[in-house]
Amino acid sequence: MNAMLNQQVGQLGFWSGVIFLLTVVASLLLPLDIPDGLQAEHAERVIWLNENRSAFILGWVNQMVSMLSLSGVLLAVAWLAAMKSPLSGIVGGIAILLSITAFIIPKFIAIWTIPQLAEASATGGIGSVFADQLLLILNVTVPFSLYTSLDYLGFWLYALFALVIAGPLFKYALVWKIAAVSIGIFGVAFHSLLIALLMKKVEVADIEPWFLSSALFLMVTIIAAMLGFRATANRS
Repeated sequence: MNAMLNQQVGQLGFWSGVIFLLTVVASLLLPLDIPDGLQAEHAERVIWLNENRSAFILGWVNQMVSMLSLSGVLLAVAWLAAMKSPLSGIVGGIAILLSITAFIIPKFIAIWTIPQLAEASATGGIGSVFADQLLLILNVTVPFSLYTSLDYLGFWLYALFALVIAGPLFKYALVWKIAAVSIGIFGVAFHSLLIALLMKKVEVADIEPWFLSSALFLMVTIIAAMLGFRATANRS
């Protein structure tokens, strides 16, 4: 029973990784906001959202799938780590489940709410009185909007997961040691940047590129984890 469950969790981790990598490729082709969104005027964003409604929605649907598949890999990693340290696995799993909540709310807002707000703002339809105000609050690029704050909360929970899981993961074979080191670096880098931000050492324009750059270490973790899950499946 346990062997079968472990195998199924490993398969979940591997195929979630495959889906995640496909969504990363798709994200290079799909827009998430108006070009140079940090500097764009509100009126320009409203026009762009209405002209690119379908592509915008598709881009954020892809982001939701990407987040869910990435979380699937990390939950499988937490399961593996729990075999060496049950408490670490449980805490890590809880962090990922909480991150899904933090991530899925803004992404659903991008798919459901923002296109309707943009249409109401442009046409003067129902809700147009407060549509502009909500669009400003839900700006998907400005790093201190309500929208992006939830996204960064999700990434912080990933970073917390990284610090908890890295140690137990390092006790496995070489490919898992690579995964452990890379995710550990991500956790340390993200928290270091967070401290720097709170100490006003990071400019607003640098928040997104710096924090997202630290997340690149997650790519190494995902690829290493996929290789680890595939190797385990081949042995069984």
